[in-house]
Amino acid sequence: MEEVRVPAHVAIIMDGNRRWAKKRGLPVLEGHRHGAEKIESLCDWCIKRAIKVLTLYAFSTENWGRAPEEVAGIIKLGKWFLSRKTEKLHRERIKLMVIGEKDRLDPEIQRLIQKSEDLTKDNNRLTLVLAISYGGRAEIVEAVKKIIEEKIPADKVNARVVEKHLWTAGLPDPELIIRTAGEMRVSNFLIWQSAYSELYFTEKYWPDFTEEDLDFALAGFVRRQRRFGK
Repeated sequence: MEEVRVPAHVAIIMDGNRRWAKKRGLPVLEGHRHGAEKIESLCDWCIKRAIKVLTLYAFSTENWGRAPEEVAGIIKLGKWFLSRKTEKLHRERIKLMVIGEKDRLDPEIQRLIQKSEDLTKDNNRLTLVLAISYGGRAEIVEAVKKIIEEKIPADKVNARVVEKHLWTAGLPDPELIIRTAGEMRVSNFLIWQSAYSELYFTEKYWPDFTEEDLDFALAGFVRRQRRFGK
């Protein structure tokens, strides 16, 4: 039997938490809470399928413009996840990384991020990347600034040099990007890394996303012929 190739890196835009909550007459933050609770199960599903990297769009640079109480609630959920789930991630040999403008976050969550990353840094069963205060354009701008600061000559700057200065340096590009809740755009997510990613969109709100939905997306990926422009 021919072995089915699974993408090494899957990235997910976890959209629809607010609409999920409003549809049920619940506070918006309940949607975000249910969405955060889904992450633990998602990691288990990815491990079962031998996916090595999972990147989740948790909070974008644009999300800072939402109502202050919603932003505060999302950041509080991030603190809850890092403080309550890191030990379990470590037991499961999951490496945790956080990418984004971490200096915009308050000192407490920065400390929790550092603690979680330090504890899990040697794990290799799955790498869970949380994009928090993340924007693809901001990432590229920061990479350019680093290249300039290092005084790398213009004729030495190529795609490989840029990649080494991105927040995702050392990670493979996502082969499959999934977006929930019916929106059909990438919304400033991994815009350099997704140049040849396969895209999958589902109408399901993120809190309703299931293991079967993941399998459906993976099945669609397997059926596609990836040419990389050739």
